[in-house]
Amino acid sequence: GYRVSLQGNFFGHNHTYVTFPEYNPREYIKLDPPLNIQSNATANKCQIWWSVWNVPWYLTEILQYELQYKEYSMSWEIALNKTPLSPLPQIEIEAMELRSGIAYVARVRCKVSENENSYHSQWSEWSQTTVFQRADVTKLSEKILNTRTMQFLLIPLSFGTLLYLFRNCKLSQKASPSLTFPRQLLSFSHSTVCTMGISR
Repeated sequence: GYRVSLQGNFFGHNHTYVTFPEYNPREYIKLDPPLNIQSNATANKCQIWWSVWNVPWYLTEILQYELQYKEYSMSWEIALNKTPLSPLPQIEIEAMELRSGIAYVARVRCKVSENENSYHSQWSEWSQTTVFQRADVTKLSEKILNTRTMQFLLIPLSFGTLLYLFRNCKLSQKASPSLTFPRQLLSFSHSTVCTMGISR
């Protein structure tokens, strides 16, 4: 550790004051805020990720993050907090935690994990924000429902059209009995040919 003292001239006399008799820099770390926070929202979840910089490699694996998110129009004082379970710079928010059609904004900060004994730090400043919105599940469901409804309507409609054509075909056959069966049609053609032969 180090000894930190303050020395100065007060009322014409030099004085030395010991501020920290034993100062250990490992216990007074404040990291820079995370950078490049980004998000990708779907109908099922929202993925948020970021990066850190100016952090020694031996600290990156023992970092702890805290994410805050809220509705865009609300105050940060009522924001919700979420802590990733791993030191990886990413987190997921389930769709059930978000309201459909509402824009959200999120930010993140970091510090050395509280489970670490070798280093101690305070929270960094908050990062820049990212804005995201859950995909509209209602419209997606309505689109699927409308597609299935059209399929169910086309099946009876097609069947009805075929039935209509079949009945009209039978009525046409009744109106022309000489053409009902292939044998009658063949007999009719044969007699016509014979008559024409006799006439010649």
